[in-house]
Amino acid sequence: MSRTLIRGGLVITAAEEVHADVLVEDERVVALAATGSTVAEGWTADTVIDAAGKYVIPGGVDAHTHMELPFGGTFASDTFETGTRAAAWGGTTTIVDFAVQSVGESLRAGLDSWHAKADAQCAIDYGFHMILSDVNEDTLKEMDILVEEGVTSFKLFMAYPGVFYSDDGRILRAMQRGADNGGLIMMHAENGIAIDVLVEQALAAGRTDPRYHGEVRRELLEAEATHRAVRLAQVAGSPLYVVHVSARQAVEQITLARDEGLNVFGETCPQYLFLSTDNLAEPDFEGAKYVCSTPLRPREHQAALWRGLRTNDLQVVSTDHCPFCFVGQKELGRGDFSKIPNGLPGVENRMDLLHQAVVDGHISRRRWIEIACATPARMFGLYPRKGTIAPGADADIVVYDPDAEQVVSAATHHMNVDYSAYEGKHLRGKARTVISRGTVVVDQDRYLGRAGHGRYQTRETCQYLV
Repeated sequence: MSRTLIRGGLVITAAEEVHADVLVEDERVVALAATGSTVAEGWTADTVIDAAGKYVIPGGVDAHTHMELPFGGTFASDTFETGTRAAAWGGTTTIVDFAVQSVGESLRAGLDSWHAKADAQCAIDYGFHMILSDVNEDTLKEMDILVEEGVTSFKLFMAYPGVFYSDDGRILRAMQRGADNGGLIMMHAENGIAIDVLVEQALAAGRTDPRYHGEVRRELLEAEATHRAVRLAQVAGSPLYVVHVSARQAVEQITLARDEGLNVFGETCPQYLFLSTDNLAEPDFEGAKYVCSTPLRPREHQAALWRGLRTNDLQVVSTDHCPFCFVGQKELGRGDFSKIPNGLPGVENRMDLLHQAVVDGHISRRRWIEIACATPARMFGLYPRKGTIAPGADADIVVYDPDAEQVVSAATHHMNVDYSAYEGKHLRGKARTVISRGTVVVDQDRYLGRAGHGRYQTRETCQYLV
């Protein structure tokens, strides 16, 4: 049995902050005791980590990533190996990625394909959601089987006609099944049918630059789809988790639903909190770096997103990490913004960006841990194994230096992509030591992890349902 002792840090969870020592045996936390107490002073260990002056926080849980995702004739540039390594560098110790069902294929075939991509490749622990691209009687039955096996969340799309899109009838059927089997329905809420009309009109008028990607994917079409998803879920008696919320009007729809007592939840992403349409409008096609869906919004929407995070009308910040290199991938859309692969890199930056939000006064330290660690773990059936520091929890722990200064840059990040969405941004705070299931994977700017350390996680159902 190996023992690791983390001494003298400020342990921060969603519930409390306490100066405590943390004792780890093999892969799990076994005890916490007040620093300097008789109990803590009596502990011995093979490895002692000095955390004086540092935070000791749970490893981040990023519940929305897309490693190796096929999109727009190319693939997301991070593999499960490179993407999970980058996540570890940034203090994230668990991801939940999306297995994709192809139209005409079974859910099982899609899930097996994603297992094959990730098996023995991941530096940190991982799980899968299931993207439902083809809702029919067979796949509805498969949903029951997957929930029993620990794949307990299913994503549907109101966007991307001809690729992932489901109409309202299919969405309703999937929601009804989720209401019966406990699966959480995740929704990409944009009116894709209407957006395609606006895309066609924009291109016909010669509006081809990246900025028009944001202009055609209107805030009102996100809000309309969010409203429709909420009401379909209400009819079905199903919980609903709206992914990558970017617009004030969509937040309002989620807030209204929650005020009515519905099981409706919302996620936003760092790009919507820190970036804006100003980035999409950068000249010389540089705006293509910031093309994602839902798109970046005018800066004034950020206040509503921060407010939603403070009031718990938005519960989770995930990255929607889906990187495409500027050279050779984003460039596919030169002269036609609709051909720019949709997605941004960010799995390495999320924990640090949200700590900067603490520094800037947007959220508290405990809320930082809540939206980045504890709530995503509870939402997707991983808590208390993940998302907290407590006896019995996996020893996914980050010793975090709140005073470290860093400048974000593609020159120094570890994601397999040739640009940073946050290039040149000054941040305060950085993961110093990252522990995954008791094993140090990053320490003092050294990577000590390995592909294959990460373990697949079966998940329980959502823990927030009322």
